[in-house]
Amino acid sequence: MFIQTEQTPNPATLKFLPGRDVMGGSGTADFPNQEDAEERSPLAAALFAVEGVEAIFLGGDFITVTKNADAEWYVMKPAILGVIMQHLTANRPIMNAGVTDAGEAAQSSSEEDGVIVSQIKELLDTRVRPAVAQDGGDIVFHGFEKGVVFLSMRGACAGCPSSTATLKMGIENMLRHYIPEVVEVRAAG
Repeated sequence: MFIQTEQTPNPATLKFLPGRDVMGGSGTADFPNQEDAEERSPLAAALFAVEGVEAIFLGGDFITVTKNADAEWYVMKPAILGVIMQHLTANRPIMNAGVTDAGEAAQSSSEEDGVIVSQIKELLDTRVRPAVAQDGGDIVFHGFEKGVVFLSMRGACAGCPSSTATLKMGIENMLRHYIPEVVEVRAAG
């Protein structure tokens, strides 16, 4: 098995491409800490055993690993590659049975908002999600209220220095262009 690695816009995060499905069509999974990984994903739990790993994000065909500030990639990368290769070649489960990621929570107060929310989700799925996935991350819709779209970035995009610019200048401008009811995009807290 050959696993490619790619740098992401976030210098603390590397993207690992094992050349096969990781989450496939079942979405994404974000693991901000070891405890969460141990409950939900044998692969993520194994990756947290590598010293210096701070967060894990699983995408359709990739794994992003975020390191802490004191760790060095040249030390960590061989160990991470070994864990991924060993886990996947042994056909161990990636997620525990019956576990899914906490997905999107749409809040809509009217039928008109429901149409707008559908348009927002469609644009995020077709125009934004593929771009952020290329950078090793994902975007999650949290709600639409009084012209404001609430989103959060995950994976490599979560701690990226340019994530605020991506939300404000990229995604906000695109949503405002296609959906006049959108006046602002804010990071969900």
